[in-house]
Amino acid sequence: MQLLYILESLRTPALTKALSALTYFGGVYGFMVLSIIVFWCIDKRCGYFMLSLGFLGTVMNQFLKIIFRVPRPWVLDPSFQPVESAVADAGGFSFPSGHTQNVFATFGGIFVWTKKTWLRIVCAVLIVLVAFSRMYLGVHTPLDVGVSVVLGIVLLLALYPVFRDIDQHPNRFYGFLAVLAVLLAAFLLYSYLWPFPDWMYAEEHVVNLVEARHNASILTGALAALTIAYTLDLRRTRFDTKAVWWAQVLKVVLGLVITLALIEGTKALLGRSDAVTGLRYFLGVLFAAGVWPMTFGWFGRLGKK
Repeated sequence: MQLLYILESLRTPALTKALSALTYFGGVYGFMVLSIIVFWCIDKRCGYFMLSLGFLGTVMNQFLKIIFRVPRPWVLDPSFQPVESAVADAGGFSFPSGHTQNVFATFGGIFVWTKKTWLRIVCAVLIVLVAFSRMYLGVHTPLDVGVSVVLGIVLLLALYPVFRDIDQHPNRFYGFLAVLAVLLAAFLLYSYLWPFPDWMYAEEHVVNLVEARHNASILTGALAALTIAYTLDLRRTRFDTKAVWWAQVLKVVLGLVITLALIEGTKALLGRSDAVTGLRYFLGVLFAAGVWPMTFGWFGRLGKK
């Protein structure tokens, strides 16, 4: 908390605005958009790697949140003032930092996959800035961020050897998905069946448990969809990411609009229950990873004589 008070005293309007913008790279949609662009347009093996880092990291992160149940900094110390605009995006318990975890899935994944020095430098700088932004904005302590950094590095080192030659061992991905499914099932059972202490059901804390169960629904739908999409790609689609630059732009814009419409449109039509949330992300991920890539042969032919 002492460090957070120091950072609070150093806040300026310009720096707060800049770091408030940068922190969105660690959000759910920041992760989704960046990983999908890589998956669709650059290298689908790297895309699978990033998506897998994100899913596994999020399951572990959410599990740790409800196991340790550490309040946010302004709850730990009511006299501390976070940046108000950042609080709305800070759902669930504080420990560990989900945004820091996500930024390792995106930019950390690109960092270990690429051989380009300049791109690695950019990725490293963005990881540091997003992690720092969570403390500067006052929504996480150094412990929250530090544990996510360690967890992110461990996952990168553990998963990169699995995905580095995934083309030669395609069934290896099913083993990873099975491990992820077991961990997710444990998270679901814990969040719904564990005898939490009475204080967890007080109005100011029960929202964190609701958030955990909501995220469990998202992950369940996304994991089921990714499993189906990978099977489609392996047995039928075998899509190629190559296309002329303007076809790539068209592919990304149209694909993201439809993906986000599926995720957000079903919420407007069917509500926000956990079951609907799982369905929303099932449809969104299935379209993004399984259905939309079926059009890439057509996009690849655009601009060719």
